[in-house]
Amino acid sequence: LFRSGFAIPFSCQAADESLEYQVKAAFLLNFVKFTEWPPAAFEDSTSPIAICILGDDPFGRTLDKIVEGEVVSGRKVTVERIKRAPSLKSCPVVFMSKPEREVLNILPGLGPGVLTVGEGESFIRDGGMIAFVIEDRRVRFRASQGAAENAGIKLSSKLLSVAKSGKE
Repeated sequence: LFRSGFAIPFSCQAADESLEYQVKAAFLLNFVKFTEWPPAAFEDSTSPIAICILGDDPFGRTLDKIVEGEVVSGRKVTVERIKRAPSLKSCPVVFMSKPEREVLNILPGLGPGVLTVGEGESFIRDGGMIAFVIEDRRVRFRASQGAAENAGIKLSSKLLSVAKSGKE
């Protein structure tokens, strides 16, 4: 599904913000498809892969529609909206829509087996695993293989080959 250099163009004007988050929602589902979690990241073998949105929800119903009916590695993909850091094993994917200062406080406490996704260049520097960035009016992402490995998560080489190189 990923090709080298893959990015989807959009206009940065406010009216197109929903298109930006449609693109990001599609990327989120692909991140799930190209990530391997340790078995200990889930309560049991039937636990879903929950994509948890921490903070304000910029996706609206778009993300729910994109993951509807999706099953990855035998697990149903779901979306949850949360207002504080999730309990262990409840959210294998956390999209952080929080101010930078709050992200710095939350990231270290998430524990192993949680794929962290955020926005902006600073998210990777602050310890996040995947950060959406806008370059030339295109949604792209940077990935930190080191941060993922520290949490026991394996990012597919296909995913890493498409990520923009960035400082880890």
